[in-house]
Amino acid sequence: MAGPVSPLAPAAFPALPAIAGVRLAAAQAGVRYKGRTDVMLAELAEGTAVAGVYTRSATRSAPVLDCQAKTGGEAAGRAAFLVNSGNSNAFTGRAGVEAVEALTAAVEAATGIPAARVFTASTGVIGEKLPHERIAAKLGELNEALDAGALEAAARAIMTTDTFPKGASAEVEIGGKPVRIAGIAKGSGMIAPDMATMLVYIFTDAKIAQPELQALLGRLTDRTFNCITVDSDTSTSDTLLCAATGASGVDVAGSEAFAEALEAVMLDLAKQVVRDGEGATKFVEVRVTGAADEADARKVALAIANSPLVKTAVAGEDPNWGRIVMAVGKSGAKADRDLLSISFGDILVAEKGWVSPEYREEQGASYMKGQELVIGADLGLGQGAATVWTCDLTKRYIEINADYRS
Repeated sequence: MAGPVSPLAPAAFPALPAIAGVRLAAAQAGVRYKGRTDVMLAELAEGTAVAGVYTRSATRSAPVLDCQAKTGGEAAGRAAFLVNSGNSNAFTGRAGVEAVEALTAAVEAATGIPAARVFTASTGVIGEKLPHERIAAKLGELNEALDAGALEAAARAIMTTDTFPKGASAEVEIGGKPVRIAGIAKGSGMIAPDMATMLVYIFTDAKIAQPELQALLGRLTDRTFNCITVDSDTSTSDTLLCAATGASGVDVAGSEAFAEALEAVMLDLAKQVVRDGEGATKFVEVRVTGAADEADARKVALAIANSPLVKTAVAGEDPNWGRIVMAVGKSGAKADRDLLSISFGDILVAEKGWVSPEYREEQGASYMKGQELVIGADLGLGQGAATVWTCDLTKRYIEINADYRS
């Protein structure tokens, strides 16, 4: 359904390490399409700490609400993640709640993991009743197939309009012992996280208390998944879950090395989502400096990254820097026309409110032909800075979304 693989995709799915205390499986449940892997189950060992960050949408789905209610407190017993694609189980009223209750009970029956420790997520079409009985019918098969090496299969099972599965990993040595982190994600359209318009599952064998993991995950989300946008739309189903099994025996409480490794995995996955933006042909980094404060810098960066006029100019390889000026002006941040400078990569295009005397249009036109672009805006007002990542807006985006329910 998603068409050709994004030209910005990595060459191949990465080799992810098995995480001790984590086993996964994937299956075809026929949630929306026949012959498509569309459900995954992750089993998490005794004592796993689970932290989560979720969409702030006022119309968030029944699975999101259930996960939010279950997130928190110290680790106790095993846990499970159950995820389906093809149907988001959002805006489905009482039927959505009943579907979640039925599925968590079915996982308990198949695995012995208490329903209170089963976290579900659904992604796909909004407003259609989830055929949860098709998923429940596959739980015996999923439970029997659980395997530590099934991360790629799980990543493929949660895809919707994605054109490639997304994975990332890191290993860090703490106290002379290795700690491993591996994550998978889905996301392609409806991407303007708050938190993230996507599904993300991160697993680590680190030992860390749930409250500390929760605080760390929230802080790092603001620097990663909350700094990307494809189309300025925030999903009803955004879910980021991080499971720390503790199987390594390495306590990472307060470890900056672990925090940096976790952030690297999260940022890698976030950028892959942008690279798979529906119809994307350009990966764009927007750097804003010189703002009155960080909040203003973020406003400006997102105004540029979300502007349809900026994004279509990028798609057309048009160095129309006037659209950057427009986006800065509309952002709501403090700005002064006569202090503003704009750059494309290392090319200074405009400075102090006027085109740079050294700039030539052919320089910008040549630069815009690249697949990896950097747009810079310096407001000349203070020390505030922010970076966000986005992609261009092409005809293919319209085609994908016009045919989404077909």
